[in-house]
Amino acid sequence: MNKESCAENSAGMEDKMITQRPKGTQDWYGDAMHKRTVIEKMARELCEVYNIKEIATPIFESVDLFQRGVGETTDVVQKEMYRFEDLGHRQMALKPEGTAGVMRAYLENNMYAESGPTKLFYVTPAFRYEKPQSGRFRQHHQFGVEFVGSKSPLAEVELITLVTTLIKKIGLKDAKLHINSIGCANCRKEYNKALLAYLEQHKDQLCETCRGRMEKNPLRIIDCKVPSCKEIVKDAPRTIEYLDEECKEHFEALQSLLKQLNIPYEIDTGIVRGLDYYTKTVFEFVNEDGFTLCGGGRYDNLIHEIDGKQDIPSVGFGMGIERILYFLEEEKVELEPEKPIDLYIGILGEEAKAKSFQLVYDLRMAGFIVETDYLDRSVKAQMKYANKIGAKQVIIIGENELKDNKGQLKNMETGETKEVALNELKEYLR
Repeated sequence: MNKESCAENSAGMEDKMITQRPKGTQDWYGDAMHKRTVIEKMARELCEVYNIKEIATPIFESVDLFQRGVGETTDVVQKEMYRFEDLGHRQMALKPEGTAGVMRAYLENNMYAESGPTKLFYVTPAFRYEKPQSGRFRQHHQFGVEFVGSKSPLAEVELITLVTTLIKKIGLKDAKLHINSIGCANCRKEYNKALLAYLEQHKDQLCETCRGRMEKNPLRIIDCKVPSCKEIVKDAPRTIEYLDEECKEHFEALQSLLKQLNIPYEIDTGIVRGLDYYTKTVFEFVNEDGFTLCGGGRYDNLIHEIDGKQDIPSVGFGMGIERILYFLEEEKVELEPEKPIDLYIGILGEEAKAKSFQLVYDLRMAGFIVETDYLDRSVKAQMKYANKIGAKQVIIIGENELKDNKGQLKNMETGETKEVALNELKEYLR
């Protein structure tokens, strides 16, 4: 291939990349954007009832924050995090999850000095370099809540009831609550000894990543997705068998509250969650097909991991919005439709343009959804367009309508028309 051909091919590839979104991302518009907006609206309204305030943190932070907070041995940090060096030669990363950034903001803004507990929610993009698949993307969106400052299992119960309510409001089939306790650093020491003793017998069958985890954080092996490792760990010791008194009491108190509140649950000793900051309670909401819709738990040591000073208990969860949308599609659940267009104001002639748009503006300021013509279409084409966009009513304004200050308002569903004064359109639409 000659130089000219190579240059043409290179230019062609660049042009193709310019007009294609990056792999594992989505363009949000139309019906998908509407559905996402509805879910986010439901989440925000529910958080308002729970007195949980919204927080927004940067989409990029120091790499160190995620290494300390999320954990150096996690797949997220080792394999999936988008890292870059900025112009000041600082090592930065696009946020792979929402919790670490919220905790950094909590510390930096001295929120611990305010009356507690602190309850915060976020709707944020998150970035992970992983294989795109159903409901999983390299840029995805998370709804999450962080409840900071309480050791009580009531904090877990609050978030569990919030997730349960949201799933019902969205209209998905009931997802069952699965819970486990992975203990604290104290009981984890004994557990790690027992787990390592078991894993040593199967070390040669473990994947390379898990062999490395045996030295740094053997608990992560329980969460490995490699089939051979999953087969090995299914008979491994479980954290729940090694809980100290404090962790055992906390887990029993949580179960007692769930029973008293008639919240069904299942103890699932296979749940450890994929991030290092979890302690004690971990939970997931799993649908009848075995897919996780939401996951979270307690992380009493996370703030200490980040600032090295304070011990402030926390609990939270994260829910992937794309995953929820995927299951809505699978279960054929219909969300509330977009609001219809109340009125289409058609324009006939140059003289009518300014007056028509003044009407459009006034009606919009009164809260009505109104559209008009911007393309100098014929009346026939405007009527066709009004029908296509689903306008409930149509009025065409020309020279005569301006002179008489009235026009024919057409109901697009019934075909009926009614003469209405232009200055009374607002009252009539109400």
